[in-house]
Amino acid sequence: MHQGQLVFSQIMQALPIKEFSRFVAAHKAQHKVKDFSCLDQFYVMAYAQLTGRQSLRDIEANLRAERPNWFHMGLRCKEIFRNTLANANKVRPWEVFADLAKHLIGTARKLYASDSHNADLAGILNANIYALDSSTIDLCLSLFQWAPFRQTKAAVKLHTLLDVRSNIPSFVHITDGKVHDVKMLDTLAKQGYIEAGSFYLMDKAYVDYKRLHMLEEHKAFFVTRAKNNMLAQTIKHCRFKLGTGITADEHIKLTGVRSKERYPSTLRRVSFIDPQTNKALVFLTNNMTLPAATIAALHKQRWQVELFFKWIKQHLRIKSFVGTTERAVKTQIWIAIATYVLIAIAKKRLNLSHTLYEILQRLDLHMFKTIPIPELLGEPVLAEQPSLKSVQPDLF
Repeated sequence: MHQGQLVFSQIMQALPIKEFSRFVAAHKAQHKVKDFSCLDQFYVMAYAQLTGRQSLRDIEANLRAERPNWFHMGLRCKEIFRNTLANANKVRPWEVFADLAKHLIGTARKLYASDSHNADLAGILNANIYALDSSTIDLCLSLFQWAPFRQTKAAVKLHTLLDVRSNIPSFVHITDGKVHDVKMLDTLAKQGYIEAGSFYLMDKAYVDYKRLHMLEEHKAFFVTRAKNNMLAQTIKHCRFKLGTGITADEHIKLTGVRSKERYPSTLRRVSFIDPQTNKALVFLTNNMTLPAATIAALHKQRWQVELFFKWIKQHLRIKSFVGTTERAVKTQIWIAIATYVLIAIAKKRLNLSHTLYEILQRLDLHMFKTIPIPELLGEPVLAEQPSLKSVQPDLF
C-alpha cells in the first residue's frame, strides 16, 4: 500500500486547482482534449523543471520508469508520449500558465509580506522596494525565427520586476530580444504596477527622463545610475555623513534642451565611491529625504534581480527548450516561474531555513519518496506546522 505523500506532491501542495480550472476554461485550452489535460501538462513540465530533464525523450523515459507513482503525483492521463507533450506545448495557449504563475506570485507575496528588509534600509521598512531589469535568453535564429534579435541571432527577453523583500517577481513580461528595456516602464504604468510610495531600482538602461517623470507623477520613487553625458545645474548642496563612501549629495535641475522639458522637477544626485571596489558611482533619484548612504544602499539591492536571473538560469530549464514555437517557449518559461514560486511557498509554509537553491538540490533525487520535506532536509517537524493535503481526491 502506498503510504505518505510524494515529495513532488508536497511541493505542488500550493497549486490552486480550482483557479487553474478557471484559467483553462477562460482560454479554452482543453477544446477537444480527451486525454493529457492542461493539469497533466503542468505536472509533467514542472517535474522536468524540478529534476533537470534535458529533452522530451528524457522526460518520457523518466516518467515511464515511475508509472506506479503517476496517480500519487496527480497525473490522470493514461499514457505519456513525447509527441503528445510536444503538441500540447505547441498548440495550447501559454496564457493559462502565465495566469497560474501570477496567481501563485500573489500568494507568495502575502506570505513574505512581513519579512524584514536589509539592516541598511531600516529607515524605509514600510515601503515596497522593487528591482527592475531584464535578462536575454539567446536562441538559434534558424529555429526561433519569431524572436528576432540580431542579424544572426534570435533571443527572448525576460523582463522582471522583483520584490526585493521576498525575492518573488511581482511582474514578468516576455518579449523578443529587440524590445528595449525602457519600454517596460510604460507597460508597468498601463497594467497598474506603479505604486505610490514604493521604490523602483533600475540601471542606466531605464534612464528616460519622460518616463522617470511619469514615476514622479505617480508619487513613486526611483533610484538609478546617472548617465555620463547628463547636463545639469546644481541648485543645492546637502550635508552627508562622512565615512559612508558618499562624496557629494546635490539637488539638481536638468539643463539639456530636451531633458529639462521631459523632467522639469528637481532631481537628486548622489556621488558614491564603493569602498570594496573603489569604483565611483553616481546615483539619480527623486527622493529628497532619505540619507545619501541609504540611497546608495538601496541601489545595491538592485543586484537581487541579477541573482534571481542567475538562479533560475542555473537551476531551472529556461536556457534550452523542448519546443521551438513561441507558445512552447513561453509555456516553458511561465511554468519555470510557477515552479520557482511553488518552491518559495513551500519554504515559507514549512518554515524551512534552507535557501531555495539548497531545497531544490536536495529534493532533486527524491521526488518519488514519501518522506516529509522538513525531515528530508533535516529540519525538525514543528507541532504547529499545517498538515499536508494530498493531491489525489478523497475516495469517500
